[in-house]
Amino acid sequence: MSKKNNLSSHFIIVWAGQLISNIGSGLSAFALGIYVFQLTGSATHYSLILLAAFLPSLLLKPIGGTLSDRINRKFLMIIGDLGSMLGLLFIITMMLIGVKNLWVIYLGTIISSIFVAFQNPAYKASVTDLVDKEFYSKASGLMQLAESSRYLFSPIIAGFLLKIMNIQTVLMIDALTFLFAILTVFWVKISVSEKRKNNEQKKFFHDLMDGFNYLCKNKGILWLISIISFVTFFIGMLQALLGPMILSFSNSQTLGTSLTIATSGMLVGSSFMGIFGKSTKRIPVLSVSLVLCGIFFSLIGISENIMIITLFGFLFFLVLPGINTSLDVLVRSNVENAMQGRVWSIISLISQLGMAVAFGIGGYLADNIFNPLLTSGGALASSIGTLIGTGAGRGIGLMFVISGVFVSVIAIVIGKLQVLKELDNSVGTYGTTIDSADVH
Repeated sequence: MSKKNNLSSHFIIVWAGQLISNIGSGLSAFALGIYVFQLTGSATHYSLILLAAFLPSLLLKPIGGTLSDRINRKFLMIIGDLGSMLGLLFIITMMLIGVKNLWVIYLGTIISSIFVAFQNPAYKASVTDLVDKEFYSKASGLMQLAESSRYLFSPIIAGFLLKIMNIQTVLMIDALTFLFAILTVFWVKISVSEKRKNNEQKKFFHDLMDGFNYLCKNKGILWLISIISFVTFFIGMLQALLGPMILSFSNSQTLGTSLTIATSGMLVGSSFMGIFGKSTKRIPVLSVSLVLCGIFFSLIGISENIMIITLFGFLFFLVLPGINTSLDVLVRSNVENAMQGRVWSIISLISQLGMAVAFGIGGYLADNIFNPLLTSGGALASSIGTLIGTGAGRGIGLMFVISGVFVSVIAIVIGKLQVLKELDNSVGTYGTTIDSADVH
């Protein structure tokens, strides 16, 4: 595919569709989380809904990634969005006929998650078809902006919508945003390179194993994503438990407003990376960003004052784009385009296993171990409780303090490892090879 001297209009069109779709998905995620927590009062059920949305997609991404290197990525994105919409319509239909049990939400969420496994790798890999390597950082910044929109805009919008309409209507709005995303992808032509056409002649399992073998040979990327899986475990605790912590002393409207203000930090950071980001040395940026991320993470847990939580939440999200963009550029510049679909999906599987574990056990740890430690008369009430407070949700605050410390320690390790520093020396290597081979 012929390259442009800037971000192509086709990329912008696809990105706009994903932006609107992500806002819709954020509406559903927020509304369903509130619905489940109000129904059960349990952090465990709240986090298990997140697991249902996350795990099927994670486990199936290697298959989706391999498919995206073999068949038309545009087709996969459309099928993925249609399937995700089907899961939502199942939940809506069951609720309308009076079935509002938790299994309905779990099943519908799992259906949507399965199809995300086909849409997401195709979308990520198609960016390399549409964008010149010189603008990977800008594209990455804009992609993060779209992804962060579900946290930036959706909570406050959902909080307002839930005051004037029922949850079924909110879910229907999300279904309509999927239709918008499908139309934008349908409009754009995404070319298939000759190398990718040749890949279609190989056996599917061969392609799947090629992705694993390719990654295993790239020791730097393998080390990097393995370490990042520990980071995602701790950050997964924040995603799983921030809602229950705030809801333990406040309401859904306050939660939505706090999340929107906090995640506006990611809007600022993503916009900065999208406009000014360049493919320079990334490991130092990654290490420093993670240290700051860990510090702010810990500070989120020190108080149940919503202003303090929101402030340090803002700073936490402000530095996330530096982490995400560094990881994106390091991988995108060290992996051949013809392999990107399957390699991206395997990277997602390995790096995000930690988050899946956090969703699976975070709620249980909060409900049964940490929260009881900091209730009145709890084992830590007279010690740590004097510093961060006691009562409902304070155990989750302690979990955040501990998690932030571990993230900062991991960040220091990343900055010291030579095998990771060598990735910076390879940035652009595969980009040059790809251009000379006219893969795009």
